[in-house]
Amino acid sequence: MIELPVLNSNRSPSPLSGPALVAQLLAEQQAMSAVEEFSRWHELDAKPTSRQYRQLLPATPPGPGEQYAFEVDLDRCSGCKACVVACHTLNGLDESETWRDVGLMVGGSTSAPVMQHVTTACHHCLEPACMIACPVNAYEKDAVTGIVKHLDDQCFGCQYCTLACPYEVPKYHAGLGIVRKCDMCSSRLAVGEAPACVQSCPHEAIVIRTVNRRQVLEDAETTAFLPATPDPQITLPTTSFKTKKPFPRNLLPADYARVSAQHAHWPLVVMLVLTQLSVGAFCVGLALDALVVLPGGTSLRPVHAVAALGFGLLALGSSLLHLGRPQFAFRAILGLRHSWLSREIVAFGLFAGCASAYAAAVYLVGRIDFNLEPAIEPLGWSVAATGAIAVFCSVMIYVFTQREYWSFSRVGVRFTLTCALLGIAAMWLSILAAMIAAPSLQLTELVAKVSPLLCQALIVTAVVKLTWEAAIFRHLLFRRMTPLRRSAMLQAGDLSRVTLARFALGLLGGVMMPLFILRQATEAGNVTGVEFVAATSLLFIACLAGELLERYLFFTACAAPRMPGGIR
Repeated sequence: MIELPVLNSNRSPSPLSGPALVAQLLAEQQAMSAVEEFSRWHELDAKPTSRQYRQLLPATPPGPGEQYAFEVDLDRCSGCKACVVACHTLNGLDESETWRDVGLMVGGSTSAPVMQHVTTACHHCLEPACMIACPVNAYEKDAVTGIVKHLDDQCFGCQYCTLACPYEVPKYHAGLGIVRKCDMCSSRLAVGEAPACVQSCPHEAIVIRTVNRRQVLEDAETTAFLPATPDPQITLPTTSFKTKKPFPRNLLPADYARVSAQHAHWPLVVMLVLTQLSVGAFCVGLALDALVVLPGGTSLRPVHAVAALGFGLLALGSSLLHLGRPQFAFRAILGLRHSWLSREIVAFGLFAGCASAYAAAVYLVGRIDFNLEPAIEPLGWSVAATGAIAVFCSVMIYVFTQREYWSFSRVGVRFTLTCALLGIAAMWLSILAAMIAAPSLQLTELVAKVSPLLCQALIVTAVVKLTWEAAIFRHLLFRRMTPLRRSAMLQAGDLSRVTLARFALGLLGGVMMPLFILRQATEAGNVTGVEFVAATSLLFIACLAGELLERYLFFTACAAPRMPGGIR
């Protein structure tokens, strides 16, 4: 303790004021923090750092059935974020870009609170979802070390891996148009150097260990990873978290109760809605032709086929806007063996080819000498078959992520009903276009004949779809914070305006306008007046806008699993 002269002998210094307090503060300033001691140790020790960190690395390379993995000692982690800074600096990341994050878990009671910091990065899983999902094979898992590496030059920025990884490890870089992630500093490991995060931690809380893959598989059976984190059975992560302290039963991430809207992915919103409109329009046209037998002399069938094809081609073009590097879109078929995204792209390519042939055949019937009528029905069924396969691939893209909001039943029913709803709405648009382009008495009689069937089908489809979507709100009655309850909270809270607009447009285009058209067709017998044109136009616009908002909620209201975050 430093002795200081007493300036005023008439006053006796109190324990917390005067010279004693100054001396105490000076003494505290002379005591170095763990980070400062760590820095001073580096400055004073002239030995090579590779020897100093040898105990933080495995003694031997991985053998058969083994791989490298991170091991985090939770008892040593103080949340100083030195690992985050080191990773950020070594890899030259942007200001807002991180490959390693530090989260916080809280629990216990008021008399014995518990606060636990957690540092996490890529878990270099045994079955990495990012690698399986990637349509361009931009990921590879090293056969010897087990490290999952991202091949930047191969990536074209589809961002599907960011949805597939349950731990939000791959990060999209908008400036580069690609995704990037941690590779465990594999270049340093190859020469016996510790990764940046391992070497920078002042408490040696992060080390590299060799793990047995069979042991990782067995450990995943107990789902013992971290409290309230994604199920390790999804990807079999290899990172291990150890502690000597028993966790309280209520230990949860600090941001566990926080709900926030996810990225909208507008190009995907447009692509999904318009592709399903196109598939649905072709299927509704084929079904109506089989039930009513559309006359070949009217312009309805060619107009409808061309309109459906146009929406499909527009959808495929809009999907390119979602790519960070669209010039490499041709690589999308490389992952056909394992990626549902590659399969969707191939399936929609086949659908576009069949649809183009069908639309051309329907349009040219009666306009050329060659008889194309026998080829129309087989072409039509090929369009329906390839379209159904493509929509199924679209469903599986999101089912693969294993998010509860994107389960097979929820996504499958949603996408199928969108096909039916917009297919019927597109038929009304084709009817309107045909009546404006080439009005005829035969077409007017046909419209009067099919109007009740189309209106009733649209009303039933819209009611079923809106009821299915509204069922999510029943999860607000549950006390447990499940992913579906988070989605319901988002739609009832931050996204409430979008939700209300979606249901209003759904009722307007799917129920009110069909009822109005049905009354016009049955009571007034007017299917050619201004009111009919206005109602038909409003029907299609409202249905399309409503489905676009529904697909916007499909992305933004999906509660994404994540590792523990901090208090925000």
